[in-house]
Amino acid sequence: MQRMSSDDEPSDTHEAQMPVIDDGLLRAAPSTVGIDGDQVIVFLDQLESAGLDVHSFMLHRHGRVVAEGWRWPYRADRLRVLHSVAKSFTACAIGLAIEEGLLSLRDKVVNFFPDDVPAQANDWLRAMTVQDLLTMRTGHGSEVSGSVWRNISTSWTAEFFKIPLVCAPGTRYVYTSAARYMLSAILTKVTGQTMHAYLQPRLFEPLGIQGERWSIGPDGVNPGGNGLTARTADLLKLGVLHAQGGVWNGRRILPRHWVNESTRAQGEPNSTYGYHWQIRPVGAYSAIGVFVQLATVFPEHGVTLALTAAIDKSATLLPYLQQYLIPSFLAAPTQNAAADHRLAKRIHDWEDPPSTPVAGYSDLQSAVTDGTYAIEPNERGVESVRLIFEDEACRFQLCDANGLHEIRAGLGRWLESVTDMPGQDLHHGYTFEHEPVVAAARWVDTHNLEMTWIFPQTAFKDTVRCTFEGDRITVSRRVNVNSGLLSHPVLTGSAKH
Repeated sequence: MQRMSSDDEPSDTHEAQMPVIDDGLLRAAPSTVGIDGDQVIVFLDQLESAGLDVHSFMLHRHGRVVAEGWRWPYRADRLRVLHSVAKSFTACAIGLAIEEGLLSLRDKVVNFFPDDVPAQANDWLRAMTVQDLLTMRTGHGSEVSGSVWRNISTSWTAEFFKIPLVCAPGTRYVYTSAARYMLSAILTKVTGQTMHAYLQPRLFEPLGIQGERWSIGPDGVNPGGNGLTARTADLLKLGVLHAQGGVWNGRRILPRHWVNESTRAQGEPNSTYGYHWQIRPVGAYSAIGVFVQLATVFPEHGVTLALTAAIDKSATLLPYLQQYLIPSFLAAPTQNAAADHRLAKRIHDWEDPPSTPVAGYSDLQSAVTDGTYAIEPNERGVESVRLIFEDEACRFQLCDANGLHEIRAGLGRWLESVTDMPGQDLHHGYTFEHEPVVAAARWVDTHNLEMTWIFPQTAFKDTVRCTFEGDRITVSRRVNVNSGLLSHPVLTGSAKH
């Protein structure tokens, strides 16, 4: 089972136990609310057979969580970068602000930022409305990803107004995180608060969402389209709140009409997008982030699914939901305790950690330990690497212009620690600071040491290989999923004498 570990000291991740999490959600056996446990097993088996890397899931029906699991080393208590799921939280904030009379869908975007609007702004830009931002019909010709924003240190609001328009706003859907940023900036403008601060008493606290984080851009504004880190249960709560028409524990949180508008297709007849909700086949709708951070509501069945994964495209998952999960939604309770037990066992097996890695051995280990390798000039500015073997562990150190970065990997075991190891271009533009990492190392053969770095608050898993030949080293690094690069150019260097 999963285990807890210190944020500050490396720990053996096979020693601690799964923590008990009080998320405020009620539980029930699957069959008591009409969920066929055997069919959910089929769903999990099919995902596994297809090699789809699902990290966690929670299934909710009629007010109860009926199935839930976290693959090792992911855990119920761990935060998770939710990527574009943040957009659906942003939609909640805009709906609440409209309800409070702070803005309207027809408001012109330029009117909120007169000092940032270019003097030569054309009629299209001046016509863009809050509703155009919500439906991503801004008139932009291509997507602006959050990974692009994170590399900009100047005002993102000013940068938004520089994006060329290729058509009139409100006429064509183009997915872009830039639009969501502007919604957050507008909310901050009219409230004097960040979106995170605005939502805390209105949404997060009533839903029992705690410990969440939302990054801040250079304007002092939450990105709106990304940057939110929360737990799988919080992702589920967002979906359940909408499934319940905006009501939570008998209290209205969101206006009913806003939930209805947000979760129906907006714009042209073939649209599949609402107000930051993706409209799915069979009447479902989803809040979704890149690499599949997902909350999907199946209104016809009273079911909500939350799921996190490391899958390249969300469309890959859809057939499995339709063919294997939806058939588990029965019309009536069955009281099938045997099927409930089989599902519980399958989830327990699904959560078990992998086999302990075989450390292997090389005579080079004693020769290379504590030696520093000067790295030849490279585009990432890596100056040196160093490996230190001690206590059944390997400390991999990398030095660049920003200082020394380290990951401690267990030899023949997994160790958890924290790191600021660089790799933003492999991780969708995210920079790590004090980031949890679960790592193991093994000698593949006499000359090759391979390390696996799992960053369990994210979808990312890096594989790093160090090859030693005489006094020379080469270091390669690749990642499992990303919106851009999947590997770095190989680093080469020589031992310092």
